[in-house]
Amino acid sequence: MTIGAFDGVHLGHRKLLTRIVEIASQNNLESLVLTFFPHPRMVLSPEEHGVELLSTTTEKIALLSDTGIDHLVIHPFSRDFSSMTAEEFVRKVISEKLHASQLVIGYDHRFGNQREGSIGELKRYGHDLGFTVEEIPKQDVDDMAVSSSRIRTAIKEGRVEEAGQLLDRPYELSGIVVRGNQIGRTIGFPTANIRIPESYKLLPAEGVYMVSVHGMDFVRNGIMSIGRRPTLETHGKLALEVHILDFDGDIYGSTIQVRLLGRLRENMRFNSMEDLKSQIEADRIQALRYFARTGTHE
Repeated sequence: MTIGAFDGVHLGHRKLLTRIVEIASQNNLESLVLTFFPHPRMVLSPEEHGVELLSTTTEKIALLSDTGIDHLVIHPFSRDFSSMTAEEFVRKVISEKLHASQLVIGYDHRFGNQREGSIGELKRYGHDLGFTVEEIPKQDVDDMAVSSSRIRTAIKEGRVEEAGQLLDRPYELSGIVVRGNQIGRTIGFPTANIRIPESYKLLPAEGVYMVSVHGMDFVRNGIMSIGRRPTLETHGKLALEVHILDFDGDIYGSTIQVRLLGRLRENMRFNSMEDLKSQIEADRIQALRYFARTGTHE
C-alpha cells in the first residue's frame, strides 16, 4: 500500500502506482492506495480560501481505477482524525484496519498529530507490527512535487496542452448542464452552460479553448469559453460555456466531461453582438482546422 493525495494522478504518480501493483503481483498481495477527503487544508486551515485541486473525488476514483490498483480507501479527514498520534495512526489504520504487509512511501513523508512521525519511526513500527517499508527516493518524490506544481501553474495560465502532457491526458472539467440566458442561440452559436459542483476544482485561466465534449451517449468536438462575458455584462460572474460542434441535442440536467485540448485566445470585449458573432465564427474555423490537423474527431 501507499499513502498520498495523488491529486490529478499524473505521470509521476503513475510511476509509483505501477511499482505498487508490481510488488503486489510479485508477492501474491493486493494493492491499496490510502488517501483522504476533505483535503487536510480544508479542515485544518479553513480560513485559507482557495484550495484548488486537479481532480475531484469522483475523477480521482476513476483515474486510480485505471492504474490497476486493487483497492482505494478514502479516509474521512477531520480534526479528531488529525489529532491521532503517529503510533495510533500506524497501529489502528495501517496495521489493524488495512493489514499492511508492505508500505511504499516517500523519504520525507510525515504523519500523525502535528506531523510528528517520520519514515524512520514508520520503519520501526513496521518491524514491531509485521510490515516492511520501501522508501521512495528523493529524486522521484521531488519529481512528483514538481510535476504537480507545474501542472497547476500551467492550468492557471491557460497552458492546457502542457498540462495535458504532464498528466498524460487532457485536463478535464466535469459538470452539470444548466440553463443560461440563451443569448448564444440567438446569434447561431448555442452553448451548454456548465456548473461544476465542487468549488475546489482548479479552473483554467479565462479564455477560449478547443475541447472534446463527452456526454452519456455522444462525443463531439467543441469550443469552450471560460470568462465573465464582458460584451454582455459589466461585472458578470464567471461562466463556463461550451459550443458543441454539429450537435443540437437536449442535454439540460445531464453531466458532461469537457477535455481541454488547446487555447484559442484570451477573452475580449466586443463593441457589438455582430462583432462577437464574427469572432466566434473565426474561432470555430480555427478550431476545425486544429481538429483536422491533429486528427481529433468525434
